[in-house]
Amino acid sequence: MDNMEFKLWFANINISNRIKFILLEQFKDEQSIYENRKDICKVNKKLEMLMQFNIDSEIIYSQLEAIQKEIYSLIFYNDAKYPQNIKCIDDYPYVLYYKGDLEKSKNKKNIAIVGSRKCSSYGIEATEYIVSNFEGLDLVLTSGGAYGVDTIVHKTSINKNIYNIAILGCGININYPASNKLLYEKIKENGLIISEFSPQTKPYSYNFPMRNRIISGLSDAVIVVEASSKGGSLITARYAAEQGREVIAVPGSIFSPLSLGVNKLIDDGAKIFTTIEDLLYILKIPKKQEKTKNINRSLKGNILKLLEDKPMHIDEIIRLMHIDTSVIYELLFEMQFNKEIISLTGNYYAKII
Repeated sequence: MDNMEFKLWFANINISNRIKFILLEQFKDEQSIYENRKDICKVNKKLEMLMQFNIDSEIIYSQLEAIQKEIYSLIFYNDAKYPQNIKCIDDYPYVLYYKGDLEKSKNKKNIAIVGSRKCSSYGIEATEYIVSNFEGLDLVLTSGGAYGVDTIVHKTSINKNIYNIAILGCGININYPASNKLLYEKIKENGLIISEFSPQTKPYSYNFPMRNRIISGLSDAVIVVEASSKGGSLITARYAAEQGREVIAVPGSIFSPLSLGVNKLIDDGAKIFTTIEDLLYILKIPKKQEKTKNINRSLKGNILKLLEDKPMHIDEIIRLMHIDTSVIYELLFEMQFNKEIISLTGNYYAKII
């Protein structure tokens, strides 16, 4: 019988990665574990999950068929192509299921950007601004594929042709959230979708803290845009700190509950995001060409002219500028940081005199 079938059997057994690796140390391989599973269960009744199903079960055949049809791929911990960054973390996965181009992310700086699922307009603007400024750089952006900041990271990355990775808290065959089904298809075309969970695993709440260790582990640095005092992004940041990754927090308003988490990170020692130039310096990423700066300087001048006499709604600014909406959001965000303009209630902007 093909060893792949035994590996798939072992991958789908619901025991922790640590226990799987202990068993692999004690026995020659997955086939040996399968053949001795009754004796193993007699010694340790906590391992009765090994009897959960047999090698000829439907779950094994359906996964073999999916792999043969290239619906998804998988990679085991002892494969040379297994991401080394992940292998360095505690409790790294025995197997990773994926869709997309795994090789393309190799030997590139990987930046994770995470934040609140219920992000504010400020969070959206900040995320688009940061991601857009990575355009044209040889790096990878990683996020969690969820609502809010995650979705903005992936969408903006695709718009800017930046290779990006979505780490799922469910099986690779599950579209969660359902509204991101088309987004996942686009990520797969020029990026990567990864899950450590069996392909049909539902998005149980306890899966997401587990996947957060992979988001941080795969990355060289983690940027947190918005997070409440108990936000899941703080778990990712904690993992990142424990794994020796750089943690960078985007400061927020003292009046917003979505700033409590990031401001606490700053208080705990996270690097504070101030300007793109400083961010690139922290991440050791070379600056962009001067040409882009000159273009942006000219566009900012045009925006200031529009705001010369009175505040203007964002929709009117977009209509009059005749450039990509994401670029306008980037410029507005930067101009606020530079105290050239101010954001008013109702998505209006005004020039600071």
